[in-house]
Amino acid sequence: MSDAKSLRPAIFVDRDGTLMVEVDHCHDPKDVKAYAGADEVLARARSLGWAVIIITNQSGIGRGYFTVEQFESVQKELIRQLDGNIDASYMSPDLPGSGSSRRKPAPGMILEAAVDHGIDLQRSFMIGDKDLDIECGRNASVRTILVETGYGKKHLDCGADYIAPTIAEAVRMVLSDAC
Repeated sequence: MSDAKSLRPAIFVDRDGTLMVEVDHCHDPKDVKAYAGADEVLARARSLGWAVIIITNQSGIGRGYFTVEQFESVQKELIRQLDGNIDASYMSPDLPGSGSSRRKPAPGMILEAAVDHGIDLQRSFMIGDKDLDIECGRNASVRTILVETGYGKKHLDCGADYIAPTIAEAVRMVLSDAC
């Protein structure tokens, strides 16, 4: 177990609609399009000691729409487009209503990542485009930022601590101590 002084903050970030353009149940790397500026701000965050960790529900696997291998090929392409500026990815294939402790809005993936990577949750953020992302962040006791991309404009009243137009602006807020 790491002591408090060795823990680092993290930016936990949803994938679809937050880091990349929303494609319903994306399973083809050709459909991956990372949002402009995401690679630069994530590189900056990592250079300042922040961990960048993807937290994503992928019920398309549980529904049989695509395979884990297809998910991994999409993930690989996204990370390539982000110039490798991702420290780790956590994925839940569980279906809504399954009671899974890992499926957002449950905090399981964030809590697992915090242990695996020595994360200080009190200094960390969850960024996403849905109320499930924001609720997950609250359930893990991290601050939350809703982005207006993806489904974000439909979830403006979800109770996020902050709202940003894009992932690039959300990360800039975190790094500028505006939060």
